[in-house]
Amino acid sequence: MIVILTGGTGGAKLIEGLSHEIDPAQLTIICNTADDFVLYGLNISPDLDTIMYTLAGLSDPAQGWGIQGDTFTVLQQLEKLGGETWFRLGDKDIATHITRTRLLRAGLKLSDVTDRICDNLGIKARILPMSDDHIETRVETSEGVISFQEYFVKQHWQPEVKSVFYAGVEKSRPAPGVVEAIGSAAGIILCPSNPVTSVGPILAVPGVRNALMQVTAPVVGVSPMIGESAISGPAHRLMAAQGLEPSALGAAKNYADFLDQFVIDSEDEALTSKLETLGIGVVATSIRMKSLADKQGLARQVLALVDK
Repeated sequence: MIVILTGGTGGAKLIEGLSHEIDPAQLTIICNTADDFVLYGLNISPDLDTIMYTLAGLSDPAQGWGIQGDTFTVLQQLEKLGGETWFRLGDKDIATHITRTRLLRAGLKLSDVTDRICDNLGIKARILPMSDDHIETRVETSEGVISFQEYFVKQHWQPEVKSVFYAGVEKSRPAPGVVEAIGSAAGIILCPSNPVTSVGPILAVPGVRNALMQVTAPVVGVSPMIGESAISGPAHRLMAAQGLEPSALGAAKNYADFLDQFVIDSEDEALTSKLETLGIGVVATSIRMKSLADKQGLARQVLALVDK
């Protein structure tokens, strides 16, 4: 079994590649849920949904989120009625959120709800939320403290970021199966996801980072950075706000206490010697995943490192 730690779009690309290279039933995916929020009375789990839609063959490759070919009739009517429509929910996507909300209100835990949705979508991989407890990434900006979705989607990551914190994480527990999966994994992969708002919350759940430090299986990470910028999104800004160098080196330092191998882009090959001083093996290759062939090629290289 291969265990994967991931957030949203960057992780989904690598997971798509992995699912074409090995049986998806061999994958256990631990997913960030600190982006989860309630909108229109619906429980929305953006990263869980992105991973589920990807593995179900439903995702929109152009956008990197949502369901391909979805319509927005409900959103258009909401706008006519004066509702906020800054978070783009397609009609089929809303069906997922209605289902999740109904089951949560019936008393099921998020992990149980995720299992049920995955079964209904025919997903063979096991997808685990990082925790069944409510954890929320909060961004302190020059304009006040807001949720990550407000910062990222509503305000297009424009406000200056002073700090990021995970409200509720101290009292949280890993979802059932998370620590056990890490302990029994044949290999562990950290996807090229935002170190602060995608992987960071997972590592902050009590017990997760310690479990990673204790494993004997290889832990392989893929850099979310090329040069001083994120491959996509505001990771470089958020890293700087948290005192992390916005680079592949900064990301690796954040994982150095449990990371064995780190895959960086060929453009960052000059960082190899600095990375190796951290006790981390380094592979430089192309990590831009613009096509399915790119995703599969990177997946093969990562799997080769996991198998060592």
